[in-house]
Amino acid sequence: MAFKGMPYLWGAVVMVKSIRAVMFVFSPGRNSDRAALEACSGWVRHMARFYENRTYSFALDVQLTKGDVEVLLLDKKKQVLLKLNRQFPQRTIDLDGKKNRYYFRWEFKSASGKCELRW
Repeated sequence: MAFKGMPYLWGAVVMVKSIRAVMFVFSPGRNSDRAALEACSGWVRHMARFYENRTYSFALDVQLTKGDVEVLLLDKKKQVLLKLNRQFPQRTIDLDGKKNRYYFRWEFKSASGKCELRW
């Protein structure tokens, strides 16, 4: 495994967020992210942990009663590589997980319900 910085080494999740919500529970994981929300608007960005060079398949499961959610996969320069939403819930992309850093950015627009991103 290539050294990508202390957060990777410790298994920590570095998260930046700007959220306004009645309730917001976000659980980033090794192979999935989960969110439970109530009247949530804003965004969350965290480091994605990919250790292998391979093709990754992403699936966004959205179970919202109202509002919308979008998930972006960003490179180390914060450029969009992939976008997932209700219209396009599944995508596949080749990633160089050994050498590069990637980030997920979740964007919520008056969202209530649950959603999960799996890879």
